[in-house]
Amino acid sequence: MTTEAQWRDAKLIWDYRQLRHEPRPCSAAICLGSHDLGAATLAARQYHAGLFPVLVFRGGNSPTTAALYPRGEAVHFREHALGLGVPADAILLEPNAGNTGQNIAFSREVLRVAGVEVDSVMLIAMPYRERRAYATCRKVWPEVAVVCASDPLDFADYVKTIGDEKLVIDTMVGDLQRVIEYPKSDYAIEQEVPDEVLAAYERLLRSGFDSRLLTS
Repeated sequence: MTTEAQWRDAKLIWDYRQLRHEPRPCSAAICLGSHDLGAATLAARQYHAGLFPVLVFRGGNSPTTAALYPRGEAVHFREHALGLGVPADAILLEPNAGNTGQNIAFSREVLRVAGVEVDSVMLIAMPYRERRAYATCRKVWPEVAVVCASDPLDFADYVKTIGDEKLVIDTMVGDLQRVIEYPKSDYAIEQEVPDEVLAAYERLLRSGFDSRLLTS
């Protein structure tokens, strides 16, 4: 069980990671895979709202999702969206990406091969992954306008949907580490991280929320 101070620190990171873009129509959407089908549910909802005509589900598997989605994240997310009424001809699959940069680059190629002209893209992700998705897309595909979207959940409600608060905080800490470190390797654009967010991140690291950190 987390302490009240750790919860406050996690909430600071949660709030920082979301960009709160205003939804608007885009040429296409890319739904970033994860352990959480909530992104696919939101993608279906946004499709039915007329915000994009074509949707890319991307990704193979990670250690976190291999058992949950044995046929790959993209395949399972597509099936979920089909069950929510998204027509098959509005969905493209990219089943090979293994990281966020590949998510964007490989999805761009899938859209190109399909003949979809893209000048704007909606990135649909878990709430805490918006900022890293945005930073990666601005580096990998700088010529398109980017709109980020995620389920409008508050932190407590999101933790309830996952059912494991340590896993959620570990994952957010690891994701923030990537926001900090990836620009140094030219994987993403650099973004300002407020001092209070950095301090919260460092306190959570010292408290052992570290199972999702980069290993090298």
